[in-house]
Amino acid sequence: MPTLNHKKYTLSEMLSLIQRGQPFAGELADAGCFVKIDEYLPVVCTAIHAGSRLRDELVHRCVLTEPERLFEEDPFTDNMIASQPITMVGLDSRFEYDLNRAMTLSTYYKSAWNRLVWKKPLSTKHRTESHRKHSAFYTLYEAIITKLEALHDSVVVFDIHSYNYKRQRNDAPVFNIGTTQIDMERWGSVVHRFASELAKIPLPNISTTAELDSVFEGRGYLISHTNAHFDRTLVLPTEVKKVFMEEESGTPFPLVLEALQSGLKAAFSQTSAFVQRKYNKKRRTNKADMLSSCIEPALLNVDRQLYQLANKVETLKYVNPTNLIAEFKRFEANPSRYKPNYRYRQLPINVSDFKQRLYRLPIEKISDPDMRHLYSDMVQKLNDKMDLLTSVGSEAFLYNALRYHGRPNEKDLGNARFLLYAKPLEEEINETFTSKEAMDKLSTAAVKLGMRCKVASSSKIAARAMVSAQPPTLHVNSRAIFTDREIERLVQHELGVHMATNYNARTQPLKVLRLGLPGSTLSQEGLAILAEYRSGNLSHERINMLAKRVLAVDSMLNEQDFYQTYSYLYEGLNLDKESAFSLTSRVYRGGGFTKDHLYLKGFLQALQTEKQRSIDNMYVGKCSFRYHDLLDELMNRGWLKAPTFMPCRDESINSDPILDYLIESLVV
Repeated sequence: MPTLNHKKYTLSEMLSLIQRGQPFAGELADAGCFVKIDEYLPVVCTAIHAGSRLRDELVHRCVLTEPERLFEEDPFTDNMIASQPITMVGLDSRFEYDLNRAMTLSTYYKSAWNRLVWKKPLSTKHRTESHRKHSAFYTLYEAIITKLEALHDSVVVFDIHSYNYKRQRNDAPVFNIGTTQIDMERWGSVVHRFASELAKIPLPNISTTAELDSVFEGRGYLISHTNAHFDRTLVLPTEVKKVFMEEESGTPFPLVLEALQSGLKAAFSQTSAFVQRKYNKKRRTNKADMLSSCIEPALLNVDRQLYQLANKVETLKYVNPTNLIAEFKRFEANPSRYKPNYRYRQLPINVSDFKQRLYRLPIEKISDPDMRHLYSDMVQKLNDKMDLLTSVGSEAFLYNALRYHGRPNEKDLGNARFLLYAKPLEEEINETFTSKEAMDKLSTAAVKLGMRCKVASSSKIAARAMVSAQPPTLHVNSRAIFTDREIERLVQHELGVHMATNYNARTQPLKVLRLGLPGSTLSQEGLAILAEYRSGNLSHERINMLAKRVLAVDSMLNEQDFYQTYSYLYEGLNLDKESAFSLTSRVYRGGGFTKDHLYLKGFLQALQTEKQRSIDNMYVGKCSFRYHDLLDELMNRGWLKAPTFMPCRDESINSDPILDYLIESLVV
């Protein structure tokens, strides 16, 4: 129940805050009601039967046990509406006073639903105190609606209840909207839109249905009181079938509850946006506009704690061998008998303590269900990352890599083989550069892009270049020779995407974007290859290398033998000796690293997504296409800032028609 750790306000204090248009959250003292106003948007959600409290003087007079009272109450309906900008939640049991009945009928004299409630009828004193609470709720409710009608042309109130279905007909709907007291000539389109949105909500192992007046007809007092006092406010009395809990015991079903919370958030915001467009003539209103633009404190607290815990955990730093030069010399001495003997950096993390702190994060206090789901996913991702890092150099590493990065599927392998069937296109090489010369050019490019990052030489990376976040550094392989076009690719790939998203993430209110969302490896590498392509720097040779990476991962998984994979790359795929060794090392590092199959897959997903919608918001940090919709929502709500750094988009660049054909022929 949301009263814990919240301030208590008097009725006059709340009324004053509402009159002044001030946001607040807290309990109405001595009145059994929790109110949250994040922003004065024209949408209110109520859960007036969510509470189960009885004041002390009534507990011993009540015949019903707590589980028996719970059976007729609406538990968890407060959680279903928690993401909305304005919520009113009843904290007291409906057996003390029923907010959905007129005041004189709100206190059950002796019985309810043919069940004896009180050992003896309530006294006038008892009823008067309950009526005071009832009156205080409606005084507050009227103040909120009055304020909203002064600010907006139309207001929507979602009045959420739940019902016991085992005593109903077998095909009772999951959602029931009662319309008896709704002017359907005036508001009918809204009612049907809301029903349509409810029917779209996916629930695990449940067929979702939404009907009008099927079980309940909406004869409650909240809507009748609203209709009696306000003309521009629509109340939608909505009953949710108790499919989210065990009816008799009250045991919740968390997966169904989570799906309901997320689905109702979308249904509320889509419907209220529809009202704004249709009745308030605000044609460009979308669902994000009907959600609060203020980031809730509980979310910021979790975000800060998560970042403090995980900001120094970089996977590649501990997976890349530190002795690659020595290992290559060992390999050259006797390739067929070579067995890797990689050395790795020590992990300076107490993993047990890390995981304990990780799972103690108060994620359950985040009210927005989609954000709560995101941070729960982050906890699982970081747990999996810890398992990966603690198993570096052991047999368990491969299994953890498969869990973390997956493996190439038949579609990935088919795309890779298709690319290698085509005759390689000749790439003109005007000049080659040493690692030091490449570093100078990359430093100059960084300055032109406005990035104050370090460019450093490294002999301990398997890649030709890579970005690390703290401090922002572009590491360049000290052993590599670079072509002019390859340097341009690195500008687009490493600086234009990886360094750019690193810098963009630093400006965001949510620090989780600095860590990398679940699935960010696929998305970020895909966007980086897309940047190469859009800038005209993706060559046939380069995309063939991405294909060879897919096949190298597959060989590693099937052969489990360094020399066999090397021979396949050297003899079968025509890589030179050093390149074949480098790629083989990439996929065998740690004990079997499957990340390299994601580059080609990610590129194709980025390319397809770009054709369907804007991908600009994917550059606000280390993002993932898995959360693309949520990122767009957060941007629209003002929770995120537009990215400062973006990859080059030069429409005048002429693409290679043969390369375009090959890419268009790949299966997404």
